[in-house]
Amino acid sequence: MTTRRVLSWRRCSPASLWRRRLSRWRTRRLLEAHLLILFLCAAVAATALFFSYRQTQRGAVALASREAPAVQGLAGTRLAALRSYQEADALLRDGLIDVAGSGETYRSQLSAADQGLSRIADRTDQDLGTVNGLLATYGNSLNLGTSMYRDQPLMRELKFDEAKSLLVRDKVGLAPRLGELQRIQMSHARATATMGGWQRAGWWLAELALAAVALTLLSALFVLRDRCGRDWNPYLLAAFVLTVVLAVVPLITTSATEDALDGALKNLGQITDVSRQITEVPPKPGAELADAQQDVTLRSERVRQQLTAGAWTDRVYLGTFVGGLLIVVLPALGLGLRLDGDYWRRR
Repeated sequence: MTTRRVLSWRRCSPASLWRRRLSRWRTRRLLEAHLLILFLCAAVAATALFFSYRQTQRGAVALASREAPAVQGLAGTRLAALRSYQEADALLRDGLIDVAGSGETYRSQLSAADQGLSRIADRTDQDLGTVNGLLATYGNSLNLGTSMYRDQPLMRELKFDEAKSLLVRDKVGLAPRLGELQRIQMSHARATATMGGWQRAGWWLAELALAAVALTLLSALFVLRDRCGRDWNPYLLAAFVLTVVLAVVPLITTSATEDALDGALKNLGQITDVSRQITEVPPKPGAELADAQQDVTLRSERVRQQLTAGAWTDRVYLGTFVGGLLIVVLPALGLGLRLDGDYWRRR
């Protein structure tokens, strides 16, 4: 019974089944077919893997260098502009507006708003000309209201009302325009960091092609040992190990990168919400501008840490590029040398 079971297992084993499946092929044609399949599948896998991983890396770089700073800058600019009016209005209400050195806070906020727009000018493709003009006009009205008309309270009130109108007027004011720019910039950030349908298709194609390469390599190793009586081919063994590594490491790295990008997008969305929830000045009770600015600063630092944590992915990208070339070259060398030594030179 034991011998019958052993014989039955040998007849039904994967090696026996595959041997019978390939029995109608001549060894030379079989090796040449393996060589062709390996070359085509490896070329497809390397190309799909390269472009898919490259797209993920580009998205991470673009979010870190352009989109995230633009979203943070717009939020900071909006809050600084709103707080500048709040501080100047507080000086007017408390009767401290004519005290020497009393306007430093609102001036620093105006300066921060102006610098914020200047920093993001080259990090967004949106037109900031109108917003820059509004900010300059608003700052001029606020400065006139605080530094001139000391003996003309009516003119001072008029300038403050003019500044407030420029700041919060519905749809055309500085704050609503900055809020709209934030909404558009946030949508750009999501589009940049989110994996699209073509990129997902590229990953599926790469993984399927790598699986085909791995199975074909195992089949080629089996044929060489079964029909040619050869030891394990080092080129094919190295190609098989490299194929498994390429199927796992870039995918894990991409998954980690996507998680980091999702976390950064979540924080950027919260930064935008914190900034846009304040729509009037002075703000409603419970909506302190100083607290909102501190919150934006803390979340911006968190975004920076999330986006810099994946800097090592550049090395993985370089390794993916080199590995993609090797899985094309190594099988061609392994089978090409064997075919050349055993068959092609005998013509």
